[in-house]
Amino acid sequence: MDYLPLFFNLQGRSVLLIGGGDVGLRKARLLVRAGARIALISHEVHPELEELLQEHQGQILGKDYAPQWLEGQAVVIAATDDQALNEQIHADCVAHNLPINVVDSPALCTFVFPAIVDRSPVVIGITSSGKAPVLARLLRAKLETWIPTRYSDLGQLAARFRDSVKARFSNINQRRKFWENTFQGTVAERVFNGQMQEAEQLLQEQLDASDAAEPVGEVYLVGAGPGDPELLTFKALRLMQQADVVLYDRLVSKEVLDLCRRDAEMIYVGKKRDNHAVPQPDINRLLVEQAQAGHRVVRLKGGDPFVFGRGGEELEELKMAGVPFQVVPGITAANACSAYAGIPLTHRDYAQSVKMVTGQLKNRTSELNFAEMAHPNQTLVFYMGLHTLELIVEGLLENGKPPETLIALVSQGSTPEQRVLTGTLADIVAQQEKAQLPAPAIIIVGEVVALQPQLAWFNTSD
Repeated sequence: MDYLPLFFNLQGRSVLLIGGGDVGLRKARLLVRAGARIALISHEVHPELEELLQEHQGQILGKDYAPQWLEGQAVVIAATDDQALNEQIHADCVAHNLPINVVDSPALCTFVFPAIVDRSPVVIGITSSGKAPVLARLLRAKLETWIPTRYSDLGQLAARFRDSVKARFSNINQRRKFWENTFQGTVAERVFNGQMQEAEQLLQEQLDASDAAEPVGEVYLVGAGPGDPELLTFKALRLMQQADVVLYDRLVSKEVLDLCRRDAEMIYVGKKRDNHAVPQPDINRLLVEQAQAGHRVVRLKGGDPFVFGRGGEELEELKMAGVPFQVVPGITAANACSAYAGIPLTHRDYAQSVKMVTGQLKNRTSELNFAEMAHPNQTLVFYMGLHTLELIVEGLLENGKPPETLIALVSQGSTPEQRVLTGTLADIVAQQEKAQLPAPAIIIVGEVVALQPQLAWFNTSD
């Protein structure tokens, strides 16, 4: 370890900054955020830096550096392009046992500025020990996306309850367990949703009933997208990694399942046509039972849970049972498969509306309004319709869609196994009989399919 990570408390303390240009300004912005008072030495001062000094009780000591300016300083930062001056400042600081940072000169630093993820009171610093600052910034960018900004609110909530929790639990292990449940449970989720009043009330209730009450469970209805794990939302990933129990469908890819918490109980409740591993009423009952047992339950559905996913039915059951829940949307198959196939669902020249339709026809007879679907200038997307492709084509043709209307089948969209078959209403059934593209697949009907050959980008070969 090249550096020992330390955090300075600079609230109300003076920091000597030598150099008032762009680099000095960047350092000054960080310093005032940490509550420091800046003492500046510089011949020229950036206008914004001058404003910072005025707003945060800083001062300009003079134009030229002298060792006496080190007296009373907590930290020293040299942001000049004068190598000889930088070396002198470094030597003087070492002699006075003062922390010194010479910008972009690791050899002249006794401390370095990390890349910072600020979720105060939670602060994360990342350093490459001055060897690869761009890499440190890239890691910071990743952490910024993984850590919700409301972790700041969660930390502040914990600070308000810290003394109460300490008084309630004399044993450090009891306190640790209480906080672990808080930071990973329903209180934290209320905070992340911006429900601060509810979070504070719930935390107080859990603290008051900590000896007697059973832990409160919750259900997270999460859209897993079409298969590519990189299409998951940040919130979906966070909830998947903290769930105690995961109920998942057949269409959830292995790659997505691998991102769930390793020790979570995994329950398969998938459905195929005419073959339901677990009937829907039993799935509803399982969700209620697992949540009432105090578990955090992720109900993981392929695509989006509210687009032909029966998510509404499951939430109705949870609502009647008094089980709290959240919904995390996913990228539905129409959006993902069309994008990965290079078929825009709307286009100024071809289609001004999109209609999403279930192709799962009851008793193999059509209850769909094909007459409405025959209107021009719209794109039709059929879900779960591969096995009824012939009926769909017949219905469209019988209601006035021209035989030359373009159509595409996108099988296993967004995965490495994706295949796309294009044709017309006149020939697509014969093409599919020969190609035998497997389910799951969506069917796209409309003139936008004409763009597929030139816009296809994923899983193509020369």
